[in-house]
Amino acid sequence: MSAATAPVDQRVERAWNALAAVEDPEIPGLHLVDLGIIRFIHAQLDGTLLVGLSPTYTGCPATDVIRSSVADALASAGIADVMITEVLSPAWTSDWITAEGRRQLASVGIVPPARATTLRDLMHESRPIACPRCMSLDTETVSEFGSTPCKALHRCRACLEPFEYFKCI
Repeated sequence: MSAATAPVDQRVERAWNALAAVEDPEIPGLHLVDLGIIRFIHAQLDGTLLVGLSPTYTGCPATDVIRSSVADALASAGIADVMITEVLSPAWTSDWITAEGRRQLASVGIVPPARATTLRDLMHESRPIACPRCMSLDTETVSEFGSTPCKALHRCRACLEPFEYFKCI
């Protein structure tokens, strides 16, 4: 039985398995499923698999690359009849990052978000962010935007190393 003709639940499971290995194009080592970008995989009545993607930011410049990577991974797994759709509501939140995703972020030197954004965060009254290298809390925000819009650039005053923080959204 081919992947295209397998029972629906097996096709959905195969699709999840295929997408679990797809890395974020801007953060190598972080997988899309663990980042919470893959919102769902549903089988339509006609057999088409509907894959929902929620970009971390509306207008994220990596969205087209992510869409292409998802399509390529599904095709490589032999999964046909797929429709990929952007899911903008509800908007992506850093709460959707899995525990493994948070571990992956930390392993590449990006501080994972501790919790969802609160009004205090928006007013810059949140607690200090620990340096991922020396764990010092004596850090400062250098720029609200790092190498991508979903990260902020910080600097540790203790070890003087710059680091990125994945924003709470």
